[in-house]
Amino acid sequence: MLAGMLLCASVLSSGAADAAGVGLSGVFGNRAVIVTDGDRLHTLRVGQATPDGIRLVSVGADSAVVEIGGVRQTLRLGERVVSAASEDTAQRVMIEGDSQGHFVAQGSVNGASMRFLVDTGATAVSMGAADARRAGIDFRQGRQAYSQTANGVAPIWIVKLNSVRLGGIELAGVDAAIHEGDMPVVLLGMSFLNRMQMSREGNRLILERRY
Repeated sequence: MLAGMLLCASVLSSGAADAAGVGLSGVFGNRAVIVTDGDRLHTLRVGQATPDGIRLVSVGADSAVVEIGGVRQTLRLGERVVSAASEDTAQRVMIEGDSQGHFVAQGSVNGASMRFLVDTGATAVSMGAADARRAGIDFRQGRQAYSQTANGVAPIWIVKLNSVRLGGIELAGVDAAIHEGDMPVVLLGMSFLNRMQMSREGNRLILERRY
């Protein structure tokens, strides 16, 4: 019965050095199945914690918010950040690719939670208007430009983001293109990635901050 209620995925994410490999295996009601290092499963109700101190804060339809070392982080089914070093160690993030070879991870812009899709073909971080508003960006005060899309030429606004965070890596003053329409994800483009050392390890993308 329980197995039928679980929405299963293989998600690994971490924001603390002593909780590497934390992930979300399933959600049902107000409970979540949290995966910790060594593939150990913990079924938690909201407010409960694993023996190593990972506390379940809230549960959504396909996500869960956990608190690791005093820092809250959103884990999502289908998104796999394998490991993310804390800020007081090497700023390094490993993201596992999905079945289509895409690298999707949870992060934040100006403190607002965002779903990132790594896109080396995008010149800048690109996001839709709704996400920009959630991040408190008055994008129409930015510089207007135009972008060629599948539906033709569309207006965009060029702004600087105060903060872009992925795991233990946080950058300030990142160029971004805000699109007038909404987008399903935020494209993590080269204005962020060009400050990283990028490498591949099997199906994993490794990002390490250079400056």
